[in-house]
Amino acid sequence: MEVKLYQVDAFTDHVFGGNPAAVCPLGGWPEDSLLQKIAEENNLSETAFFIAEGAAFHLRWFTPEAEVDLCGHATLATAHVLFKHLNYNKPELVFRTRSGELRVQQSEYGLSMNFPASMPEPVSSIPEALLSGLGLESAKVFAAYDYVVELDSEAEVAALKPDFTLLAQLDGRGVLVTAPGDTHDFVSRCFFPKLRVNEDPVTGSAHCELAPFWAQKLGKEKLVAAQLSTRGGIVRCEVIANAEGSGRVVLTGQAADYMQGMITIS
Repeated sequence: MEVKLYQVDAFTDHVFGGNPAAVCPLGGWPEDSLLQKIAEENNLSETAFFIAEGAAFHLRWFTPEAEVDLCGHATLATAHVLFKHLNYNKPELVFRTRSGELRVQQSEYGLSMNFPASMPEPVSSIPEALLSGLGLESAKVFAAYDYVVELDSEAEVAALKPDFTLLAQLDGRGVLVTAPGDTHDFVSRCFFPKLRVNEDPVTGSAHCELAPFWAQKLGKEKLVAAQLSTRGGIVRCEVIANAEGSGRVVLTGQAADYMQGMITIS
């Protein structure tokens, strides 16, 4: 069995920036255990697998530990592969996923992805492992899919030295720490030790929570965010409402090719 593999750096315009993802086009679905083994062998925060389904594509994402419900940077990487390498020439991609139907279009600033929004709500009882794991005595804490910790400044976010053993004890998916940016609308760092991704370089799905949070605080629908990982990356965000009135977020970023290869499984 041979599987084509593309490795793409997402939310960046250059190699070695942004967040790397592996993308594997498939003719059909093998056993989930094989998909998990491939993701573990790739040892990236996400490996995306997709198959064509009529005019759309069925897309799934795996960390080295488990399949996940939503991944922004691997969706961006998959769209990049389809548009650039697999000659997809329609104006819009439609992905069928665990998080519903996701649409991607080419735009002025790269690829724009329409995702479901999730507004973090205040947490009344803050877990001790959260504050201790971040080395904080107190903080404003909210929660959606992840814990969202609001700090006062970009410098505080950049200076954090988390204890990932403590953060891995928390319920929920992970921890997002955020603050107003010095030169961007907001900044963040994102920690997912339970998924064997201690610090994710640039996390698209986190901005489905962070963009509505900051849009409400700043009173603006369009924002530019920076993720302060070592690799770093920029996410353009627009908070919108669809026809049904539920929240959506359009996340836009660029992508850069790193590698093409072939997985051979005997």
